[in-house]
Amino acid sequence: MELVDIPSVRAGLDAVGYLADEQLATALLLAIRMPQPVLLEGEPGVGKTEAARALASALDTPLIRLQCYEGLSSAEALYEWNYPRQLLAIRLAESRGESLRDDDLFSADYLLPRPLLAAIRHPGPRPAVLLIDEVDRADDEFEAFLLELLADAAVTIPELGTFRATVPPIVVLTSNRTRDLHDALKRRCLYHWIAYPDTNRVADIIRRRVPAADPLAEPVAAAVARLRGLDLTKPPGVAEAINWATALHTLGLSTLDTSAAAATLGAVLKYAEDTDLVRRAGLAGLIADA
Repeated sequence: MELVDIPSVRAGLDAVGYLADEQLATALLLAIRMPQPVLLEGEPGVGKTEAARALASALDTPLIRLQCYEGLSSAEALYEWNYPRQLLAIRLAESRGESLRDDDLFSADYLLPRPLLAAIRHPGPRPAVLLIDEVDRADDEFEAFLLELLADAAVTIPELGTFRATVPPIVVLTSNRTRDLHDALKRRCLYHWIAYPDTNRVADIIRRRVPAADPLAEPVAAAVARLRGLDLTKPPGVAEAINWATALHTLGLSTLDTSAAAATLGAVLKYAEDTDLVRRAGLAGLIADA
């Protein structure tokens, strides 16, 4: 599907089960058309990663995902060498009485692309969607490394030089804002904050993702909204609402009552302290209007 304007972006995402508002659709359209990386920030579970997945599906193009974590190095994100194949080449050369130079071993033939290089080398015809997920979990040094990629759609490998994208990827970065990102990174990106959707939108999302749990969509969405009003360590997001509806449906339940909620709290709350707080607050009151 061609995504050429805001209505077509919303329709394309809707067709693959992702409900996007006009602001998010605008940010994604600009990321496609300008093109410029887009940084999606928001609370965990509001659909940042899913937005990139849905965009790739709507464009019918590969999604290449880099999951960031503390200590992630540029080499791990960019490439690695095929050491077993290099070792075999050395042994074969020795058996023939030949010698190999470093240039023979550290060539493109022995290069194994990791996500960033794979996105740069994607041949097209449509650009891949490169998802750099939870970039706030990576270190400052990795942020600095990303600047070349974001500014020039290029990466440098010391042994081989600079690789420039023939078809630059559509780059989506996500952040849970566990720390502030540097201005240099933000300046290279479009920006959009994904807020927690209202109860009706959450119910619509549940219906899309778990159609069989339709009777549970509204009560689960309402109950999750009430849970978010408590002082929880980890307030539930849209992902947890979907999980809760799925868990209830899996158990053959079609209504959300106190007994059902007590049995399935582990699908929506992920800390023992939060579970205790909710039980003290009273499950009956939290789901009464749901």
